[in-house]
Amino acid sequence: MEADVVIIGGGLSGLALAHGLHRAGIDVQLFEARTRFGGRIAALSTGAGRVDLGPSWIWPGQDRVAHLVADLGLSVFAQHATGDILFEDAQGRVQRGAGFASMAGAFRVAGGMVGLIEGLVARLPDARLHPSSPVETVGDGWVRLSDGRRCHARHIVLALPPRLAARLRFDPALPDRTLAGLAAVPTWMAGHAKFVAVYTRAFWREAGLSGDAISRHGPLAELHDACGPEGAPAALFGFAGLPAATRAEAGDRFTALALEQLVRLFGPEAAQPLHTTVKDWARTPWTATPADQLLPSGHRAYAPLPAPRDAARAHLHLAGTEVAPEMGGLIEGALAAAERVAQTILSEMGRPQGSV
Repeated sequence: MEADVVIIGGGLSGLALAHGLHRAGIDVQLFEARTRFGGRIAALSTGAGRVDLGPSWIWPGQDRVAHLVADLGLSVFAQHATGDILFEDAQGRVQRGAGFASMAGAFRVAGGMVGLIEGLVARLPDARLHPSSPVETVGDGWVRLSDGRRCHARHIVLALPPRLAARLRFDPALPDRTLAGLAAVPTWMAGHAKFVAVYTRAFWREAGLSGDAISRHGPLAELHDACGPEGAPAALFGFAGLPAATRAEAGDRFTALALEQLVRLFGPEAAQPLHTTVKDWARTPWTATPADQLLPSGHRAYAPLPAPRDAARAHLHLAGTEVAPEMGGLIEGALAAAERVAQTILSEMGRPQGSV
């Protein structure tokens, strides 16, 4: 197998890069280890629609994602921000506060963020997309998959979190300092878990609540309204406040504890969801490494890393939201990283950059 460019990783950054290069007439092959594309963009599908299990929000001023949404014919709607917020203290006592919604001003993609992934996949030839195809070794102008297949290319892009890139085999080996630099970059949200509960209707809205809640008792530390447009599907979601190891020990009890908390916050109707799910990214293969089990404090200031190049590897590139030139960790950052690598490759291949 041969191509102009091999992309390792089929998350948003890898797919956006593949789309841009393909549109510019560059022959691309993309390899994704998972059975699906999208990386940390995933959704729970219900009869009334989908609920995001990964990133949920975009904000005004994020021009790349706004352009992609419009280009794919998708639409956005405002995050529900009407009603009171709830506060739960360390003893589980709940207080109600007026006039504040923490995500007011944010937007969500109708049908879920997975619409971005589906739209990009639909625009790429099937023969260029390879799910269930983990790359095992990155060589000088070639990659070898775990099933023994090889693909030769002039450019190879590691469109995956730096910590995952550091776990690949390189032939010849990368310098230790380069691997250490990759391994030192925390994977955004990899240590987190998201709990979703879907209901027949958004009863909390009827009670004058926004769906926002902050808790020091847990097991969910931060909760939000996750309803779709016009309130359907009706859903709440929360970020787990427990460390990854504690969540693993809790097992199935985590769901029961989360529902007990929802009842404390939103009343007895919260006890009877139609669907629940826990997406624990810390336990998700091809997302988290052992180093990601402990959460970093705050939002890391991500920035581009030097390309892992030496005399034998002049055309190895890094993409992904953790190496974005701006808004690292966010959807916009994933697109910015793809844009940056596309411009570099087109320049090195003598193609007009405006063709992306």
